[in-house]
Amino acid sequence: MLEDCKNALERWGGVHSLIDRWLDQRRQLLISFIELKEACDAELEAVSKAPIDTFSEKLMDYISAGHFEIYPQLSEEARAFSDEGALVIAEKLLERLEMSTEMVLEFDTDFGSTLSCEQNIARLPAWIDRLARGLTERFALEDQLIARLHAAHSPQHTKAPA
Repeated sequence: MLEDCKNALERWGGVHSLIDRWLDQRRQLLISFIELKEACDAELEAVSKAPIDTFSEKLMDYISAGHFEIYPQLSEEARAFSDEGALVIAEKLLERLEMSTEMVLEFDTDFGSTLSCEQNIARLPAWIDRLARGLTERFALEDQLIARLHAAHSPQHTKAPA
């Protein structure tokens, strides 16, 4: 997943500062995820709430930035270019993204409080596997969204061949 994040940054980096910051948030989220997974793999009973909280905070910040900053900005750009096809695709991709958003909210509920964290710690390895699959799909969908709604309108993409 981290390698895919680097590839996305190379592909979309520099195109728009908002997307750049968001992709950096993704990278930081993945680093936190890997640290939590490694701690969980090493000794589950020794995992404290702090790394769970760190990961969860980064996860919620990333998801929120997507929903409240990035997706609206990308949709606005497609509208500015009168790209109705992109808006239809965006709507379908955003519907699919909702599934992983629901998963993130469930994770936050299961591990948000000290008591719920203690009650659910045995489920953390399963959650990590579930999140790995869900985030991998989410990042791929988001990359499609960026490609269709932003990169398609970039000056490099819209230039006529010489």
